[in-house]
Amino acid sequence: MDDKKLMILKNLKSRFHQLLDPIYGVEEVDSFFRFLIEYYFNLKPITLVMNPNYEVDELGAIKMEEALARLKSQEPIQHILGETEFFGLLFQVSEFTLIPRPETEELVQWIVDMCKSRTEPLRILDIGTGSGCIPISLGNCLPNAEIYALDVSGEALKVAEENAERNKVEVKFIKGDILNYEILESGFLNLNFDVIVSNPPYVRELEKEEMKPNVLEYEPELALFVPDHDPLRFYKVITKFANKYLKNSGLLFFEINQYLGKEMEELLLANDFKEVELRQDMFGNDRMLKGKKL
Repeated sequence: MDDKKLMILKNLKSRFHQLLDPIYGVEEVDSFFRFLIEYYFNLKPITLVMNPNYEVDELGAIKMEEALARLKSQEPIQHILGETEFFGLLFQVSEFTLIPRPETEELVQWIVDMCKSRTEPLRILDIGTGSGCIPISLGNCLPNAEIYALDVSGEALKVAEENAERNKVEVKFIKGDILNYEILESGFLNLNFDVIVSNPPYVRELEKEEMKPNVLEYEPELALFVPDHDPLRFYKVITKFANKYLKNSGLLFFEINQYLGKEMEELLLANDFKEVELRQDMFGNDRMLKGKKL
């Protein structure tokens, strides 16, 4: 294909399908192309319908070819764009943070639904915040909430801080390891919370073979994996932490491994949480859990 033809968008789109359909399928490649032309050229798909021979300049064609090569190596589209949408907001993502997923939006919606009718001030903590998508989305929806977020990764916290500033939501970020929460700064440990939420690492090593290269090769292992022999290690510590730092009637929310729903229910019940509720995500997998401290 000569350079002139490469600068016609419909030809570029055909090239995307030719090289990427065997990897991703037609629909996903269509969505990749749609995201890219909107991001690089501020164009909507209708442009190709109305003007089949729409041309981009040489720099634009080069950008599309570079994106095509990165997609062919199964790099996530969110990393190529440098951002993704979550709960109606735009978030910067990087190799130091997990890419926010739609299942986590369902968790955020559950918390919003439980808290939106409350008129008194709320104090909310997100543990293992990554990109900051959970606390920032909650802060955007719950203006009466004081939001805190904790992460062990300084690189992830830099991304989260930029996302909070970008979305004009105030979040107090703390660097620290929840597995050793006793040594966190004393000012933080003097607080009590109305809501604690966490989407901690929960993928067992044995589940790696189920995962796609775009996750395994491009997302941080620190935020993904736990040992096969102790898959609930973060949940155990966070539940203990929540028992100590939640207010009476405070709520604990988790995103969980779909295969460990029963074990998670048992964990919360064994730690005296009441009104324990397990919910499935849009794909029918056990994915979210809530408990109430009485």
